[in-house]
Amino acid sequence: MSRAVVALGANLGDRGNTLRAAARAIAALPGVRPVASSHEVESVAVTLDGPDATKPRYRNAVVVVETELEPQDLLDALHGIEDEHGRTRAVRWGDRTLDLDLVAYDDRTVDTVTLTVPHPRAGERAFVLAPWLDADPDAVLPGVGPVADLLAAVGDDTDRVDEPRLFDDTDTTGVRP
Repeated sequence: MSRAVVALGANLGDRGNTLRAAARAIAALPGVRPVASSHEVESVAVTLDGPDATKPRYRNAVVVVETELEPQDLLDALHGIEDEHGRTRAVRWGDRTLDLDLVAYDDRTVDTVTLTVPHPRAGERAFVLAPWLDADPDAVLPGVGPVADLLAAVGDDTDRVDEPRLFDDTDTTGVRP
């Protein structure tokens, strides 16, 4: 089994319920077992032109899973979950009902037309780093460094949401309803 880190985000619709439903769907994928999850955080929307406080705020989280799926197969499954939640890709870095990014997959480097792992901007984004550090205090972004150091360097501009973690801390075989 390989360990994968998936970042979840949404800024349209019922963001919290969408993230929890997506976490359940990820955990239910064949060949996937949930390991850890973060609390949810909120952050300002990031567009191609940079942060945009006029856009709906994002709700973000991270899940860590063990998987038998290869990176591209896992990404394809994540895209299927996005599609089930009404994700459209009309505007690059636009508003979305659900965004699932494969941030890291073991210590592997993947660079294809459809997938780059580790995620090329993960080390620059507090909305990925803060929840990832919450889910795994010893996390390391492969080829870049400890997530705690990266978050300290960029600064944590996220706001923690008062919700339990996506995965039930007492039973990592499933996620909370």
